[in-house]
Amino acid sequence: MFAERADDETVTRLALAAKTGDRPAATRFIEVTHRDVHRFLAFLVHPGEADDLTQETYLRAMRALPRFAARSTARTWLLAIARRVAADHLRTASRRPPQTRLDDWQAAAEVAAFRQGGLGLDEQVALRDLLDGLAPARREAFIATQLLGLSYTEAAQVCDCPVGTIRSRVARAREDLVAGMRDSTHDGRRATG
Repeated sequence: MFAERADDETVTRLALAAKTGDRPAATRFIEVTHRDVHRFLAFLVHPGEADDLTQETYLRAMRALPRFAARSTARTWLLAIARRVAADHLRTASRRPPQTRLDDWQAAAEVAAFRQGGLGLDEQVALRDLLDGLAPARREAFIATQLLGLSYTEAAQVCDCPVGTIRSRVARAREDLVAGMRDSTHDGRRATG
């Protein structure tokens, strides 16, 4: 399937080679970044929509590749594109009437289990619910730094805001998650006791 994560220097080198028309480099660029792009999108939108939005991200990235100037790492550049794809998707979806659909519990559980190996399905769903409950800007910053492992500087580039804003959003997201966990634990005790 897709390769493991490559270091930022390798990813940028591949993007620059792909920019010159090197097809094997373009293929490898997609292989080594696909996992991060998909994870990022799966947390920003419904996990069942992440596959299509990942493809859209790469379509946009390949069209924009000739303009890639390596002012940031290629991974950061690509995740910024993914963020815009997610924002465009959510904006479009908000204009459409809601449709009834079944949640893709397996995909949601897999996304939640990404950093929480060994969690049961209930815990995985609860974690996804807590992340979904975060304000979008806080969720983006938290996912970029805490789940994808981007530095605050890289996350600031992806989210198009100052580093201090990222630090603030991550701190507030942590507070929100802790409060949400406390509330769900408290509610669970009240319901059973």
